[in-house]
Amino acid sequence: MRSGGCSAGSSRPPRLDPFALPLSFEAGDAAADGQVRYIELFAERLVLRRSVAGMHMALNMPLSAFAGVAIRLDAGVDGALPTVAVVLEHKDPGLALPLFVSNEADEAFAEWNSWSRALGVPQLISDDEGGWREPFARLGGVRINSVRPRRRRHSCLKRRRPTMPLRRKGGRLTAAAAVHRGEHEIIARN
Repeated sequence: MRSGGCSAGSSRPPRLDPFALPLSFEAGDAAADGQVRYIELFAERLVLRRSVAGMHMALNMPLSAFAGVAIRLDAGVDGALPTVAVVLEHKDPGLALPLFVSNEADEAFAEWNSWSRALGVPQLISDDEGGWREPFARLGGVRINSVRPRRRRHSCLKRRRPTMPLRRKGGRLTAAAAVHRGEHEIIARN
């Protein structure tokens, strides 16, 4: 069950669906015999098969061994269009796995987010030192954002609390307001 070849008359390889795991596909590999390696991608692991100098090998690695899903920008050379690639990054650059390549940045960003969610690995971008970093602040497995105010209309207590005080403005003390000082009684008695 191999997928990844082009259909007849199509110049674009089929799109890998991150939410349809497990997947089997082929990818280019300059060091391998035949310049190709075979990948089986599961929800929690990856099996990479290739042969080098006639020796067949299969690497069975957990997805936790990968740093995350990175986005790479490649400038076009000799008039070619620039491309954006979504890559499953590993410490060893030879084990990095391209998942999606496109000329459209919007498509690539959507795929980057989808692959990160489907595989449960962080999103990565390149930093100034040539390494990888996460673009968003995280605390463990939780992404940290600024606190947003709660919306009352979806609250479970909405029906128990009146909404009229939300529409009223707070009072303001003006210079014309009467201030009574030195009074003994606030309530008039009859």
